[in-house]
Amino acid sequence: MTPAQRLDHLNHCSPDDFCAALADIWEHAPWVAAQTVALRPFASADALHSAMLAVVAGLDEPARIRFYAGHPELGGALARQGAMNAASTDEQASLGLGQLQAAEAQRWDDLNRAYRERFGFPFILCIRQHSLASALLVFEQRLGHTRPMELRLALNEIAAISRLRLARYLQASDPAPAPSH
Repeated sequence: MTPAQRLDHLNHCSPDDFCAALADIWEHAPWVAAQTVALRPFASADALHSAMLAVVAGLDEPARIRFYAGHPELGGALARQGAMNAASTDEQASLGLGQLQAAEAQRWDDLNRAYRERFGFPFILCIRQHSLASALLVFEQRLGHTRPMELRLALNEIAAISRLRLARYLQASDPAPAPSH
């Protein structure tokens, strides 16, 4: 199935199929797709992504923080246990974050703890746009930011993550989306 065919399927399938197809785009937040389905049809993948992102961006701060809190820590215990969703596992595995040596794991745990204590939600980074070294550098730099800046940057990173996930979904050849009922 081509990306255009997959987008066409999303534009015409049942609301349940739409939400199921996009379940892995947003971290533990099927409600994003559920709040977007009524806006169909989407002229492009960018239009679909923009509509979903607008749902998240429109949240008040406490709701956005709850949403951010659903994201796994980079290189954290869940990564090492393989206990994340498939998309997060794949993304973190791209830098070996699930197989860190003890000293490296401790460094990531310390950064994750410091970040969560400072900002109240996990550090979020589009890991596919980084090397291990650049991810650590950005992590350390962002610890010095203000909370409002980090709230904005977390949303920007989630936008990048979800856009890449949507592109991967639209470009996947198998499995094809289930037919609507």
